[in-house]
Amino acid sequence: MNDTAKLILKPGREKALKRRHPWIFSGAVSRVTGNPQLGSTVVVENSKGSALASAAWSPHSQIRARIWSFDPEEIINESFFRQRIQRAVDHRNRMGLPTTAFRVVNAESDGLPGLIVDKYADIVIIQCLSTGIEFWKDTIVDVLSELFPDCSIAERSDSEVRSREGLTLTAGMIRGQEPDERVIIEEYETKFYVDVRQGHKTGFYLDQRENRQIVARYARGKKILNAFSYTGGFGVTAASKDALFVTHIDSSSDALDLARANVELNKQDQNIHEFVQGNVFEVLRTYREQKRAFDLVILDPPKLVESKAKLSRGTRGYKDINMLACQLLVPGGIIATFSCSGQVERELFQKIVADAALDAEREIKVMEWLSQAADHTVDLAFPEGLYLKGLIGRVW
Repeated sequence: MNDTAKLILKPGREKALKRRHPWIFSGAVSRVTGNPQLGSTVVVENSKGSALASAAWSPHSQIRARIWSFDPEEIINESFFRQRIQRAVDHRNRMGLPTTAFRVVNAESDGLPGLIVDKYADIVIIQCLSTGIEFWKDTIVDVLSELFPDCSIAERSDSEVRSREGLTLTAGMIRGQEPDERVIIEEYETKFYVDVRQGHKTGFYLDQRENRQIVARYARGKKILNAFSYTGGFGVTAASKDALFVTHIDSSSDALDLARANVELNKQDQNIHEFVQGNVFEVLRTYREQKRAFDLVILDPPKLVESKAKLSRGTRGYKDINMLACQLLVPGGIIATFSCSGQVERELFQKIVADAALDAEREIKVMEWLSQAADHTVDLAFPEGLYLKGLIGRVW
């Protein structure tokens, strides 16, 4: 640790740190001494000079520092990262996950702010989304190589989040053999092809693993609309539970091609799957005009609210798509609807869906509340880590 690099807080701005929240915003910073490098470690002090924590310095972001340790005496070095990553791996190993693909490290909630590590069979994908993780990337890769010696390691640090940190976007192999264009993973009794090079996030929505199983319980004998289907995760799982017919809608032809391949991979009847490329909002309006009806509608849209500034527009989008879903359901049909926008808290999401049902002149009776898979760990001191929320309801 560079003892001369210090971040001094304004008076009274240490309350969040005392509650072990890992972010320090620019408005809380009084001054910085010692000229720290981008991503290097600074000692965090209160206005009276008492050391509170050690953190990674990020001068270009509204989050000026991310906490490594609330013990200011703890040395941030290779041993620190080995211990944190090993703890995260042990935590997942104890879960007995029914899959060959899972999240190994979930950023702040695993004490490693800005680091995402996902494992797909024999390839490990990392995302370095903060200056501190970028600063220590080589060390982190060394540790992952030791913990997963039979795996290749690739990077998908191509999220726009990096731009806010003053970092360029980057992706590619780091160590080991280049993966196949399609990596096969197993999830419960279902298999999926994953595009780890170009796919959304790191290739697949691992956070919906349990939810795919839960929604599939309602699929038997049902006509299903799988909106924002991506590579068919919900629809293929539903078909494995004897769904009558599945309509997959997505804007990406590449995603739908992979969805078709996933149907074939699982030896499902191609005739019970329909693949529609287009804007989901527009397609659902067309279906409404055509008076098409479904027994089960699944809504898993991308993040519609990227920031507080986009909250109003994003909530209108969520309301619109849920209203259309309600209008397409038969009386007594089922809606499974989700939001992965962290800015949309569960109470707000509930209100949005309730307002959508009101506009559709329908009623929704909630049967289940849903959240992210257990390997997407949430630290109670970091509520922002609980980003995925969903519900299953019967629509009358």
